[in-house]
Amino acid sequence: MTHDAVDFISAVDTPAPFELNIWYHTLNCGYRCRISGETDFPCIYGERVGLGRSYVKLDDGVLDFDRWAQGIKEGRSYVSDGRSHLVDFRIDDVAVGEGKSERRLDSPGSVRVRAKVGAYLDDEPSTLARAIKARPLSEKPYWDVERARIDGTRTVPLEVMVNGRAVARREIVADGKFQDVELTVPIESSSWVALRIYPTSHTNPIFVTVGDKPIRASRASAKWCLEGVDRCWTSKERLIRAEERGQARAAYDHARAAYKKILAETAAE
Repeated sequence: MTHDAVDFISAVDTPAPFELNIWYHTLNCGYRCRISGETDFPCIYGERVGLGRSYVKLDDGVLDFDRWAQGIKEGRSYVSDGRSHLVDFRIDDVAVGEGKSERRLDSPGSVRVRAKVGAYLDDEPSTLARAIKARPLSEKPYWDVERARIDGTRTVPLEVMVNGRAVARREIVADGKFQDVELTVPIESSSWVALRIYPTSHTNPIFVTVGDKPIRASRASAKWCLEGVDRCWTSKERLIRAEERGQARAAYDHARAAYKKILAETAAE
């Protein structure tokens, strides 16, 4: 897609299943929206800013807001609660956020997924940590490294996500040290690929195209997005000023047409 209207979706400030659900569905339709961390202080979290973080790679190490924001737009970043990290994610020689985050294949094949991965957990969870892990994901804190702890260990699961599904997994010792990770995954058709430690951190995707075909990963995702447009219109229509309703209806109709086209182009369920 070359005319995306949204640069990024915010995450980390509401339940991870909600945020990732809508993001994964739109990625499966071929849109290339990035993810960014948000605290939404003081509306959702009142303690402090910085609970939902975006880590952006700036090659020369000079911190400048405009360049940092451009890095968010390009997807040269990952989101985290600050206690797990997914650095230098790349597929073969393509780094996330560089060269449009696109790795091109002429035909189906395997790719190498690499990153430096680190996380920190105490050797034994505290009383508070045990309470956090026991809470449903719909309760705060929504993203937290303690939720990722594998029971009875000091490890967390690193997953390779392809079109919203975990296709490879590696357990990472959460001792605060970075580990070099390399995994090989098969790519059968144009797909998006990302890394996550759920629910504490997530990279932006790298888009692996096969034969220059667009990503059309799931009819279910296209249907979900189309139904979402209808549901949103039903909810919002009455709140739109009468003199603006025609323009709003045209925008919603444009979205419906786009998802109907994607649905028609998608074979995979």
